[in-house]
Amino acid sequence: MRLSLVGLPGSGKTTVGRQLARRLDLPFYDSDLVIEERLGCAIREFFEREGEERFRDIEQEVLDALTKGGDAVLSTGGGAVLRQANRIHLRERTQVIYLRSQPEELYRRLRNDRKRPLLQVADPLQRLRDLFTQRDPLYQEVAHHTIETGRPSVSALVNTVISQLERAGGRP
Repeated sequence: MRLSLVGLPGSGKTTVGRQLARRLDLPFYDSDLVIEERLGCAIREFFEREGEERFRDIEQEVLDALTKGGDAVLSTGGGAVLRQANRIHLRERTQVIYLRSQPEELYRRLRNDRKRPLLQVADPLQRLRDLFTQRDPLYQEVAHHTIETGRPSVSALVNTVISQLERAGGRP
């Protein structure tokens, strides 16, 4: 079983993905960490130096490779769905779980985070609202399952993911 988690920055993709992989006894990959290993620097640093378009090129190459692998849980970057090729690879090669979070909830979680390049703006809450408006339809398009994150614990979210997969005839 190949699972991918998509959602806005701060929606819990990495945290939920790690625990989900542990519960299902599958390898876990965070596409952002794989990209940083490949680049040899932080995404924020590369983003500032080379720009978003070049970053998205590398992200696309990494996601193509990761979605071709064996059974695993994959956490994607928040903007992975911006490229049609990524949406196709995720949708066709994996079971996609959209961790849907409201901008206000994300702002509460991320207001002190300095590592996310797209949120280093004067009004990060408005930026999250704009990202939600832009990306929510793309996440919905690619998702096989959508889970409203709200404020439950990580283990509750993992249980919800597993329940949805089981109901859909998935393996867990």
